[in-house]
Amino acid sequence: MLDLILGGARSGKSRLAERLASDSGLAVTYIATSQPLDSEMAARIDQHRARRPAGWALVEEPLALATVLREHADHERCLLVDCLTLWLTNLLMLEDRARLAGERDALLDCLDGLPGRVLLVSNETGLGVVPMGELSRRYVDEAGWLHQAIAARSDRVVFTVAGLPMILKGEPL
Repeated sequence: MLDLILGGARSGKSRLAERLASDSGLAVTYIATSQPLDSEMAARIDQHRARRPAGWALVEEPLALATVLREHADHERCLLVDCLTLWLTNLLMLEDRARLAGERDALLDCLDGLPGRVLLVSNETGLGVVPMGELSRRYVDEAGWLHQAIAARSDRVVFTVAGLPMILKGEPL
């Protein structure tokens, strides 16, 4: 089963994904895409680490997400990826512009065949004004296209606001 969990910053999307992973009854592997590039991001990573159960496995992968998903997916495992937009940002910041297309296509290609449960967390960024600057607009465009493509492949899509999940597609929680 594939779930896409969207929401804004501090919307409760990660907490919801963590609850669903815990409730799955499966062994959990948390796949972190963030990188502690500054003290603020390091503090966010520490907050996430502190609330994760000690028994969960952790894989930190900022770029090759499809490879990690294929390596760790199993019928008896729940994979929780947090988050797609940080992964996208990591790829956008590379000098090799073709890497983004290759990694995105690899991710989309692998999703349909993954065994077990997969929870993908991502920031919804397309609800505000069109940002100034080419890189910011490219980020919003790429995130929107990625979300649309993953939502089409997902069994369930959840939009989280103020800690409240709204089901956009699929079965109720």
